[in-house]
Amino acid sequence: MEHTLAFLHTSPVHVPTFRALLADLAPEIPARHVVDENLLSEACSVGEVTPALHKRIKGTLLALEDLGAVVVVCTCSTIGAVVEDLNRSMSATMLRIDRPMAQEAIARGSRIVVAATLATTLIPTRELILSAASQARKQVEIIDLLCGKAWNYFEQGKQQAYLQEVARQVQDAAALGDVIVLAQASMARASEFYPDLPIPVLTSPRSGLLAAIQAYRGRYQTI
Repeated sequence: MEHTLAFLHTSPVHVPTFRALLADLAPEIPARHVVDENLLSEACSVGEVTPALHKRIKGTLLALEDLGAVVVVCTCSTIGAVVEDLNRSMSATMLRIDRPMAQEAIARGSRIVVAATLATTLIPTRELILSAASQARKQVEIIDLLCGKAWNYFEQGKQQAYLQEVARQVQDAAALGDVIVLAQASMARASEFYPDLPIPVLTSPRSGLLAAIQAYRGRYQTI
């Protein structure tokens, strides 16, 4: 059985992004992409990950293990914490795409603006950053920036309008903190629509994938 680096997505827009990144960073690693939009829509409809949804997520991860995944990276920030927490009960390594970004954010500053287009993403991202700050023994202030209008464009399939709206709000928030975190992987390309800002704006796809590649190579050597 081929040992793969697997991706769990909640939108098909992420597949070409991560295929291209992996082809650039580690083309020799075999990958599998699974998209289940219902995982996110269900979390959004009730405002949280219910026990039933948690069970469905675990079932999806077990199926990926059965197909040969040795590392699974969840690209959805809303359910990423659930995937990561399942490490204790899975044989594959479970990663969330945004942890490296959170760790970089607390290294960059103490006032961290968390920009998200979904309300259900703000809480898990806030908890992730606070956890990373606690581990680093650092006090941080988190400023929430909900770009709700942008999500409407995303649902309509208007990617450019989505990214432009994110960029507009990020520009407006540049004076609020020391660093801005774009909480969702889908927001990363908003950088194409704003000029250089006076503070760093961090995204998750590249740094999260580099961590996944490192984990895969570490696991592959032991198989």
